[in-house]
Amino acid sequence: MTTPTTETVIDRYITLMDRAVHEPGALEELPSIFAPDATVRLEEFEPVTGLAAITEFYRVFFTHVADNKHVWTTAVLDDGTLEVHFMTATRGADGHLESRSGVEHATVNADGLITELRARSRVLDTVR
Repeated sequence: MTTPTTETVIDRYITLMDRAVHEPGALEELPSIFAPDATVRLEEFEPVTGLAAITEFYRVFFTHVADNKHVWTTAVLDDGTLEVHFMTATRGADGHLESRSGVEHATVNADGLITELRARSRVLDTVR
């Protein structure tokens, strides 16, 4: 049985995040995901604005991750905002395991690029 997926920019973003753990060059695809002046607001991290800063943020972020896998569903809200409900399983570079669930919201410009990404999640389990 195949699970239906969507092909929105946020679906490409999540797929890229899972790939980037093992393919650092995948981050070079971020200009096809984010507008040049986009802002990313993830959890407890300071907001990051601009494509160069976003790329550097993820480059540093992935030095702490050894493996990562998302499962998610995507909806397009009435105002055009993309909403993703996700779960992720992560193995940190230090070997710890963590699972999270959360919600991401993305606003998209007329070119189909993310202008703002906001995420909140909670830890479901951690194994050290």
